[in-house]
Amino acid sequence: MHKTSEWLQTFSTEKPSKSHSFDSFRPCVKISVTGGKGGVGKTSIALKTAKELATAGHRTLLIDCDSNLSNTAIKLGHPMDNKFEKLLSSELTFEECLILDGKFHLLPACNGSIEVFESKLHFDEVITDIIQTHQHEYDFIILDCPAGLSTAALTLNAFCDHRFVVVTPDKSSITDSYSLIKMLSNRFNVIENHLIVNMFQHDKQYQKVVMTLTETIENYIGVRTVVLGGIPKLDISAEGFDTFFLSEGKNEFHKNFVKLLHGFTEKVGEPLIRTSSAGHLAFEHDVQ
Repeated sequence: MHKTSEWLQTFSTEKPSKSHSFDSFRPCVKISVTGGKGGVGKTSIALKTAKELATAGHRTLLIDCDSNLSNTAIKLGHPMDNKFEKLLSSELTFEECLILDGKFHLLPACNGSIEVFESKLHFDEVITDIIQTHQHEYDFIILDCPAGLSTAALTLNAFCDHRFVVVTPDKSSITDSYSLIKMLSNRFNVIENHLIVNMFQHDKQYQKVVMTLTETIENYIGVRTVVLGGIPKLDISAEGFDTFFLSEGKNEFHKNFVKLLHGFTEKVGEPLIRTSSAGHLAFEHDVQ
């Protein structure tokens, strides 16, 4: 049996399909939230994206793909548990390992599990198997991918329909994101990614990051970069950051994030989402 990474290459030369139309059926849209460097805000952005889609009424699954340093549940105020290791050993079912909040479902991974650490399982194959088994149950599956260039991280990013590459103005973040995009192109022939600039301090800084990355990627890799927008650095204490960031209040930050997600669907030519009068997201075909 071929490994997932080998299997992915069998169709990696194909261009992205335009079959994600919700007029006749509702295939699951898979999005990875990724980055070359840790600490750029991937997990918060993945959580915000997934919760907004669920608030709009869409069945959304968020999978924490950091196998043994999972923190998505922690950001939501849930205690740590290692149920995922019991999923791997078939002691618990997929459903028993989920954290449920309406149409938002979260599958956390583990924290410091010796069993997972010593396991010979390929984590990317475990995740792709979970997706293939349960994707018919969801409208969106969001992957909070680990940073870096591991085989597992690259494979999971390539497996998804779309990738949100999160970068900060930090030079190492820019360099590492470039390396990630280069590896995805060379190894899996990924020809398009979406860029989110996080924690910029002013518009000039944001524009510099966008210009530096997009021009370098196009000139040296030949990959398309779709700029989704930016998230300014918030002057909020570390203790209160997640509460504010994940809130659904009618503040300008929340409205801008919804606009960013709406822009994603417009730029990929997929009218999946509209912005409702309440400031949330809704499918275009749900409009009567």
